Amino acid sequence: MRSKLEPIVTFCLLAAAIVVMVSTVDAVKLKEKFKWREVEYDWPSQEAKQEAISSGKFVASNNLPLGLERWRDKLFITVPRWKSGVAASLTFVNISDGLSPLLHPYPSWEANQLPQANEAEKKADEGSSNMLKDNGTIISTFRVRADECDRLWVMDTGLADILGDAKSYATPSLAIFDLFTDKLIRRHYFPESLLKEDSFFANVIIDAERGDCDNAYAYVPDLGGYQVIVYSFKDDKSWRVKHNFFHFDPLSGDYNIGGVNFQWTDGVFGMAVGKRLRDGTRPVYFHSFSSTKEFMVSNRILQNETYSQSPESYYDYKLMGDRGPNSQSSAEFYDPETGIIFYTQVNKDGVGCWNTAKPLTPDTQGLVDSDSDALVFPNDLKVDTEGNLWVLSDRLPMFIFTSLDPAEYNYRILTGQISDIIKGTPCE
Repeated sequence: MRSKLEPIVTFCLLAAAIVVMVSTVDAVKLKEKFKWREVEYDWPSQEAKQEAISSGKFVASNNLPLGLERWRDKLFITVPRWKSGVAASLTFVNISDGLSPLLHPYPSWEANQLPQANEAEKKADEGSSNMLKDNGTIISTFRVRADECDRLWVMDTGLADILGDAKSYATPSLAIFDLFTDKLIRRHYFPESLLKEDSFFANVIIDAERGDCDNAYAYVPDLGGYQVIVYSFKDDKSWRVKHNFFHFDPLSGDYNIGGVNFQWTDGVFGMAVGKRLRDGTRPVYFHSFSSTKEFMVSNRILQNETYSQSPESYYDYKLMGDRGPNSQSSAEFYDPETGIIFYTQVNKDGVGCWNTAKPLTPDTQGLVDSDSDALVFPNDLKVDTEGNLWVLSDRLPMFIFTSLDPAEYNYRILTGQISDIIKGTPCE
């Protein structure tokens, strides 16, 4: 005997199925643009590659992509010298390249070669802390930034074989290139007086406008020294800024990523420059890696060398809010068109978002995408001038603490149109 409830149940099931179908259609996620099992380079010749392998200058498994940046048809990809055998630390691919493209060293192969041992030893004997062949040499960079004036700012740590027998070839510095000519504009070495014993520079944020290119500033978070280095392009001068908010949260230093449990004490790391306000200032958002809180300070404070280092500046820093449990983040980026800050979600294998027009609470945070394979340790992200979000994931914890399987795709670059990926999130 047919139950009177059957038509109701059937209708409910059909309605639920329609809802699922609609949700699936609307759930536009980041799409894979590039992926690699192990990265490969555009070598000058096959002989050069074989010589690099034989000499240990190239060990494929030690080359891990970490940072990215888009400028026109180029997508810059950094490969820090975590271990020995990194062929080139600053590279690029073309947007139109295939799925697993070769990495092209930037600005050249020569610029990415470590100084010869005899040259380095000679300079060391002369008491020099700079062992570079010339100012255009790139030792090891984690992140880069192309500004509105078509310049590429490279934060070079000066360190090689960081996880092994670490060697310093030069003090940390900013190398600035003209993207139209690929020529070095300037290199600024941070004075020794700004560095602390545990200083480590893995990010660079640029505050510049096309109509005022000379008046640009770089903000370089020091994740180990718990400070921020401010650099004035106009004055070719840098200074450090200290604040309690630059330290890590001792309750947020535990990570579980890709089956690996570890603890980090990284301080100030992610930074993003917001939209210019009516008074001419711009907010600078920031957070420590081992933290779930977001803070803000006016760029006017950071750019005033004297005031930024005085006790009076302490209360100019503001707590914006807390993203919620397990929301530790490396990089963040402000999209001027939408007012949204996108940030990595390393413990959630995903990418988060916050519309800065709303208060920052766990409820106002969106998860634009999450994937336990494609987004294991999203390390860097950027928004380009065409409204696309670019994300690089690289399984860094496994690279450091265990090992990567060369038979699997370990490194990915994903992208998505912002207007699509924020649909259905609190950021919309």
